[in-house]
Amino acid sequence: MEVRIQDIHFDASQQLVDYINTKADRLARRYPNIDYMDFTLTLVKPQTQANKEARVKAILPHHGEFTATKTADTFEEAVTKALEAVDGQLEKVK
Repeated sequence: MEVRIQDIHFDASQQLVDYINTKADRLARRYPNIDYMDFTLTLVKPQTQANKEARVKAILPHHGEFTATKTADTFEEAVTKALEAVDGQLEKVK
C-alpha cells in the first residue's frame, strides 16, 4: 500500500507523519485490498480554533475511492475522525 501525505500552508513534523503512517497501517491491516491512501492536511484559518483540516482518500480496487474530510483542533484528531469515516464507508462495502 502506498501512502502519500500533503501538507498545505504548514510543514508537518516527523511525529505527525509517523502518527499518520501508524493509523494508515492499522486501516490497511483491516482492509488489505487498499492500494493507495492520500492524506491532505490543511491549515484553514491560522487564528481560530478547529482550524486544522484533514482529507483522507483511500482507493480500493474494483470498489472505487472513499473520501472523508474532517476539521478539528489538532491534525491528529482530524486524521483520526476522517479515518473513522472512511472505515465506516469501507465497512459497508466489505
